[in-house]
Amino acid sequence: MIWSVAWRNVWRNKLRSLVVVLATAIGLYGGIFMISLMNGMVQQKIDASIDNEISDIQIHNPKFLEDESVQYTINDPNLVTKALDENAEISVWCKRIKATGMASTAHSGNGVMINGIYPEKEIMVTAIHNLLIDGSYFIKKSRIPSILISQKLSEHLQAEVGKKVVLTTAALNGETAQALFRIEGIYKTSNNMFDEMNVFINAEQLEQMVAPGSILISEIAIRKSEQADLTTLTNTLKSSFPQLSVLSWQELSPGLMAMTALMNQFGYILIIIILLALTFGIVNAMLMVIMERTRELGMLMAIGMNKKRVFLMIMLETIYLSVTGAVIGVIISMATIALISRSGINFAGWAQGMESLGYSAHIYPVVETGFYVFLGVMVIFAATLASIWPARKALKLQPAVAVRDES
Repeated sequence: MIWSVAWRNVWRNKLRSLVVVLATAIGLYGGIFMISLMNGMVQQKIDASIDNEISDIQIHNPKFLEDESVQYTINDPNLVTKALDENAEISVWCKRIKATGMASTAHSGNGVMINGIYPEKEIMVTAIHNLLIDGSYFIKKSRIPSILISQKLSEHLQAEVGKKVVLTTAALNGETAQALFRIEGIYKTSNNMFDEMNVFINAEQLEQMVAPGSILISEIAIRKSEQADLTTLTNTLKSSFPQLSVLSWQELSPGLMAMTALMNQFGYILIIIILLALTFGIVNAMLMVIMERTRELGMLMAIGMNKKRVFLMIMLETIYLSVTGAVIGVIISMATIALISRSGINFAGWAQGMESLGYSAHIYPVVETGFYVFLGVMVIFAATLASIWPARKALKLQPAVAVRDES
């Protein structure tokens, strides 16, 4: 009975109740949508880093990560790759040889990381081949070997598809090695820092530069199967290859993990601040309700309604207002996020600045289900907290005085 009475009381003054409900809905909608954009930015950066740069897991010579020298290679790589083929939790893998060097043209030069890849395997692990904005991906056969460079590096070197680039690096014998390459393709990712530093050539060509006749492997990149757990798989590989460095993307890029945790905490703090601000508005509205209904509440207590039921009624009215606004805000935000997540939002005006930090300017908003659970708990908590002051105000009314109130 008291539940239905409280609900009817909420809508006795429709205008005031609608203002409170809409304020709550709009406040939560704005907060949730802002959080979805931040989550989308971070998640896209993680996905892009895994797809284009890191992969799920990498295997190296332990000394390679210290200075990325081409001399620190994986011993007996065939033994490693055989074990990888036998592991059902591994989807695909690829081998690479990496060396620091210089890319130069007649116009300019730039320090780069030379990635020697096996194109047919690299396609299955990374998405660089899908990010070409000009040219092709290692399909041309000519006397001058092919190279892929980024749009950022192409602008710096003033070199387009079909132009020649000289790569210079240090050979294993201590001498300087140079080779001429022709630009076959130009790629562009959402990370300008990665783009400016990385070029791709065939692994055989890089081996000929640094150690003719040798087979060198600096890195093995692994993509796990969908059902595999990243931590479990990483630990399994660490046990299988104790002499090698086996690191997941979380260990290779701890900054990404820190950014994810930071954004999650920021989202929770933002919602708490919004709810706190809305709580004061709801408290103010309910105090006005108590002042307007002083005579009514006095009569209810005079005819026998105990203070517990009065307290419960005021509390329920406050909770109804808060929860109704929260439900509307969540429904609108979920519908908006679902609609926008299909095409995303393109912040083209800030593209250069965002990409310089490694973030895509085209954002697809996302909110995890767990966040809505947290939001629901916090709304009920905030509504209960907001109801205490008005309810206590009602309990302090003296029935004999309240029934004579003419306000």
